[in-house]
Amino acid sequence: MFKELEEINSRPEPFQFYTANALWTDEHTSQMMLEYHLDESVDLSSRNKEFIEHSVKWIVSHFGIGVNTIIADFGCGPGLYTTQFAEINADVTGIDFSERSIRYAKETAARKGLNIDYVCQNYLEFETEKRVDLITMIMCDFCALSPPQRKKMLTGFYRLLNVGGSVLLDVYSLNAFDQREEVSAYDYMQLNGFWSSGNYYGFLNTFKYDEEKVILDKYTIIEEARTQTVYNWLQYFSPESLRKEFEENGFKVKELYSDVAGKAFASESTEIAIVVKKT
Repeated sequence: MFKELEEINSRPEPFQFYTANALWTDEHTSQMMLEYHLDESVDLSSRNKEFIEHSVKWIVSHFGIGVNTIIADFGCGPGLYTTQFAEINADVTGIDFSERSIRYAKETAARKGLNIDYVCQNYLEFETEKRVDLITMIMCDFCALSPPQRKKMLTGFYRLLNVGGSVLLDVYSLNAFDQREEVSAYDYMQLNGFWSSGNYYGFLNTFKYDEEKVILDKYTIIEEARTQTVYNWLQYFSPESLRKEFEENGFKVKELYSDVAGKAFASESTEIAIVVKKT
């Protein structure tokens, strides 16, 4: 037992392990994530309904989205943004590797009579000959990627965009990093049964990496028949580090905001939304 506890409480190197599929492709957790997506009152997997509606209105206005504007939404989930973009006759592609979320998004599009191209795939591997006018990546998905993964993502974005096309995405700021603390917790049926439909015990170890500005929430889930570890990494950014990352990958930074609904940037914000262009 001592060795097992040592392993549970061990601190890995930043982004040493990648287990995103444990959340999005597991039969039970993908259902739980979809339920969080569709809960219109909370900001968990997706923003709340009121924020999304406000955000879509701002995005449509700010980027001049209309008939035949070509949009790719990375990490589209159940289509909360893509559906609304398609309703104003934009040409929309949604990419997500949760089969359950993509299935729900396709059913919604069919019910509404919308022509949306949904791709069930890890967006790091997504390729197409199509070129787009706007790429969106919302709910701080960019923060969950390691530095090499982010570089690969931005290289793919640059290749996918038309000249003059834009990227809009959001990240967590250093203010949010400063608000996090290292913790160790142990619960029976941790997160109200999120990890399994059967009985389990859950350990949570939150580690802060001050030099890299990275947080890890490490979940160890112990069931009768299996033990699994899920690593939830988050990179936090300053405005300067975010600008640098995009500029090093060929983009011109146009604007910073406090969220993807166009709220004016404030130094105390816990999030940063960035608009960049391919020149």
